[in-house]
Amino acid sequence: MNLSIIIIAKNEEKNLERSLKAVQGMGEIILVDSGSTDNTRAVAERFGAQVFDIDWQGFGRAKKFAQEKANGNWILSIDADEVVTSPLREEILAIVGKSDSKAGYEIARLTNFMGKWIYHSGWYPDYVLRLFRRDVGAFTDSLVHESVNLSGPVGRLNNSLLHYSYPDISVYLRKLDRYTSLGAEELRRQGRKFHIHQLLLKPPASFFRHYLTGAGFLDGLEGFLIAGLSAYGTFIKYVKLKALCSADRPL
Repeated sequence: MNLSIIIIAKNEEKNLERSLKAVQGMGEIILVDSGSTDNTRAVAERFGAQVFDIDWQGFGRAKKFAQEKANGNWILSIDADEVVTSPLREEILAIVGKSDSKAGYEIARLTNFMGKWIYHSGWYPDYVLRLFRRDVGAFTDSLVHESVNLSGPVGRLNNSLLHYSYPDISVYLRKLDRYTSLGAEELRRQGRKFHIHQLLLKPPASFFRHYLTGAGFLDGLEGFLIAGLSAYGTFIKYVKLKALCSADRPL
């Protein structure tokens, strides 16, 4: 078997069918479910996916678990709200069918923010290592923003992965709450402490990184919203780090 597609999911029935349709027939599909209460499992099984349950311990460990269940020589890791386009599908199948391919490949992600494709704001091309040989790559244990440790050369694919992450502001804010909590916990795991300058400096730095350095102004109103919401998320993450650090102090 050449390719295993791995997906981790929780309550993703609205996104999952679109994602699975795009990869059906490429190889085995491994879906790791972390406690869904909707029809995620039923949708996955309808597309022939093997479904495994896991107690949530962060993105990194969930993806490591999925990789352990895979049998393919290659791993393609995608999220439930991501879609492999037809050109990307053909490019991936060509790569895994060759004997002289690199150890892994980064794929550009094109994100849809409230109905608009974002080509700037520091969001595109947003290269992520998602395709790699199973025997030379492994996910880190990070709670959030996990990565792949890879032994060997890395290339880049020509086609983009579509990311339907933020259909509306409510979804964005729910994800922001989750990711800022995980981000704060990850900082604490790394031994990072809270300092007031983090609240003063990091949020405006985030705004300017997205809006000016990342040319978010070219994305119109959406670019301004992305910059502002990213600054807000950075602020909240460090407020949560403060709460965690305060809880760690002895009375």
